[in-house]
Amino acid sequence: MKYLIVGLGNIGSEYLGTRHNIGFRIVNALVEDGGAGFMEERYGAVARFRIKNCEVTVLKPNTFMNLSGHAVRYWMQKENIQLENLLVVVDDLALPFGTLRLKPKGSDAGHNGLHNIQDLLGTQEYARLRFGIGDDFSRGRQIEYVLGQFTSEELSLMPEKLNLAVEIMKCFCLAGIQTAMNQYNNKS
Repeated sequence: MKYLIVGLGNIGSEYLGTRHNIGFRIVNALVEDGGAGFMEERYGAVARFRIKNCEVTVLKPNTFMNLSGHAVRYWMQKENIQLENLLVVVDDLALPFGTLRLKPKGSDAGHNGLHNIQDLLGTQEYARLRFGIGDDFSRGRQIEYVLGQFTSEELSLMPEKLNLAVEIMKCFCLAGIQTAMNQYNNKS
């Protein structure tokens, strides 16, 4: 089986480590766990490795968040990935920090990266792993918050949250989304 796991984020040093780039951070942890590395290819940084009998392609799009769908569509076609084997890793303001939720489909919930993927794939029927970044910002400060850095307290919890995210992604590939959701959605 072939899988495409996409971490959403923005390229450039000014976005490094921001809340909005948690998708990049999570897939970095997966690739490190798999003993692989990223290579710059068309539409982004790509890593390939195996999780037991699963061929996994991991993508960090270089199209900027709002145009992520171009990279996702290209790599799905290039690698001949079925829609049910696509997993998009994304930040979520509606979840408290560090909460991980795996969903088989859903709306973009106002997230521009998910919106672009949905537009270009023509469906909301793809899996996503949402990482809660919380919503601790005052009115009119959402962009500043999302593009801001994690607090030192959040960073101290990050290794544990990244390890759990890696477990979830591996379970998604090895056992399927339903098993992964049953096993992990109430753990964080």
